[in-house]
Amino acid sequence: MDRRRFLAAAAAPLVLGAAPAFASRHGGTPLALVTADLESAIVAVDLSTGRVHRRLATPADPRSIESVNGTGALVAHTASSRLTLIDSGLRVRSIEGRFEAPRYSAISPDGRFAYVTDSARHEVVIVDLRARRAIGRVPVGGPARHLSLDPRGRRLWVVLGNKSAEIAIVSLEHARGPRVIDRVRPPFLAHDVGYEPRGARIWVSSGDRNQLALYEDHGVRLVRTLASDAPPQHVTFSGGRTFVTSGDDAILRVYDRDGHLLRSAPVPVGSYNVQHGWGVVLTPSLSQGTLCILSQRGARIEQLRVARSSHDACFVMAR
Repeated sequence: MDRRRFLAAAAAPLVLGAAPAFASRHGGTPLALVTADLESAIVAVDLSTGRVHRRLATPADPRSIESVNGTGALVAHTASSRLTLIDSGLRVRSIEGRFEAPRYSAISPDGRFAYVTDSARHEVVIVDLRARRAIGRVPVGGPARHLSLDPRGRRLWVVLGNKSAEIAIVSLEHARGPRVIDRVRPPFLAHDVGYEPRGARIWVSSGDRNQLALYEDHGVRLVRTLASDAPPQHVTFSGGRTFVTSGDDAILRVYDRDGHLLRSAPVPVGSYNVQHGWGVVLTPSLSQGTLCILSQRGARIEQLRVARSSHDACFVMAR
């Protein structure tokens, strides 16, 4: 690893030389948690060194992982029909409840609840993270997969499949409990969805063509469509920018909030999912088993191989 290149590219408080001071102030070690899908494990990469910190044994098929406000992570084990919670001490704990094919998660702003899609049951499962158990279910009318929660924690956009003609909008503040209140039919078959941090716009990626769509949350209005790369694309947000990956085209694009392209960066083939946290962007490779770390400007900071196959990654501050 080239320490000077890492520091210069990141311009963030967590990477290498600056990270120990940050960790000291916040009382922990900044980690990227990466799924090792074929090895029943989560790999913890120390962002202050760029090296593997620890491997955590988990139930089979850790498919997706979502940060719980930076203090832990929720893991969906799709093939083994389980959820686990990794706490800040890197202990792996089971979540009670009936799951068939849990897929992806969104976390409430206060970190108390998780909303988990179950593609086999065609529903979103509500999980109490403090009690570590499922407490409710919302039927959504299709094989729910990717989802996104607005920053105020009031509504979810839920994509109903890998290539879905429809997105369900779930209200979490309805007087009679969470329920579907609207449906959106994007101009293509949708794959991923993401609320930008301000909550005013939602980005929808395609599962069947080289396009993206931007919606306004108020009135659910389509703002514009953008030419993009090979589907499926995935999206995340950091530093006022939008990051979109195409694993098949091995590319990451950086956009401003209006959809204007700012920068492109090569990433390993198979880098589908993308996450952000603490000033850097992560994209793991399903086919290469690598973790690629980029700055908020889209500059590659580091790349390392962590497993045979890595589907997802997230950020936590371990104690």
